Amino acid sequence: MSTSTTASVSTHILDTSVGRPAEGVAIRLAARAGRDAEWQDLGGSATDADGRCKDLPALPEGTTHVRLDFAVEAYFEETAKKQADAQQDAPATRDSGTFFPEVVITFAVKPGEHYHVPLLLNPFGYSVYRGS
Repeated sequence: MSTSTTASVSTHILDTSVGRPAEGVAIRLAARAGRDAEWQDLGGSATDADGRCKDLPALPEGTTHVRLDFAVEAYFEETAKKQADAQQDAPATRDSGTFFPEVVITFAVKPGEHYHVPLLLNPFGYSVYRGS
């Protein structure tokens, strides 16, 4: 039986305001080895039509903390534009802009564990949890 010396991370986003996956959200992944260490940007990806980000970079050995940075502002701008195009008499936005232009989630990890971190998102709030 082999044990992994690194943790792994996956995520997906559900836009709870429309009850659908959030497609096309850019996500950056960073890691550090220790509470006082510098963050190392590992790269990123974007969510697919299912709201999943299946190709996040691997975490380096010794990672103790992970940061996911979700760039949601562009997603909400595009969603508002699509809604306005579909309902031509409806206003394009409900307010003066995106309340949360980005969502940054930082969490601790242990070697050999997998961490699935779903983001439940709407224009005025969000929540995250450790999924399976």
